Amino acid sequence: MTLVVRPATEADLAAVVASEIDNLGADAWPPALVAPGVRGEVPHAHYLVAELSGVVVGHAVVSVVVDVAELQRIAVSTSARRSGVASALLEECVALARSGRADRMLLEVREDNASALAFYAARGFTEVDRRPRYYRDGTTAVVMRLGLGPRCNL
Repeated sequence: MTLVVRPATEADLAAVVASEIDNLGADAWPPALVAPGVRGEVPHAHYLVAELSGVVVGHAVVSVVVDVAELQRIAVSTSARRSGVASALLEECVALARSGRADRMLLEVREDNASALAFYAARGFTEVDRRPRYYRDGTTAVVMRLGLGPRCNL
């Protein structure tokens, strides 16, 4: 199967909304928030989709503002997990951040999501803070950072 990561288009809107709901549950963004981003109407935000053999199996959202990139989303369908999709999405997000001259990338991940914490740590992200009761169900968010450039004090 061929994996392709590309910018999302309006034709991908339903797939991205479904990915939000399927993967993020109560924390999913509503369609009214996703639609402008997919259409390219949100300044500094990049919406990406991952396709396996032409089927959207995941999406990512990264914003790049001046020297900081924020990885807002990576979601991969259950059937495509552990097949390199999340890694490919993350690599493209990092490339977008670097091309936008960001010197660091930040993200939040649920403290009870051990697999995501391990995934990001294995790719060089380090914990820099915690946000208590960040998620709707009261779970704490772990804030992680990846240095991308020489101005980032690691």
